[in-house]
Amino acid sequence: MRISVKAKTNAKKESVEKVSEQEFVVSVKEPPIEGRANWAICRALAEHFGISPSRVNIISGQSSKNKIIEIK
Repeated sequence: MRISVKAKTNAKKESVEKVSEQEFVVSVKEPPIEGRANWAICRALAEHFGISPSRVNIISGQSSKNKIIEIK
């Protein structure tokens, strides 16, 4: 399954909000430095879906706020 994610970094609290069936807004506390925010987004989505973080991959948008993420 592929979903579209809008990333919000440096947030006060972590959250995953479902906008539509394939669109989510993910807020994480980590800054977008050295991939820390990307790792936190994958971790937050894995927790939201109840799966292992290794099953969440960023397909496109590594350095963008808008990302396409594949969940295996």
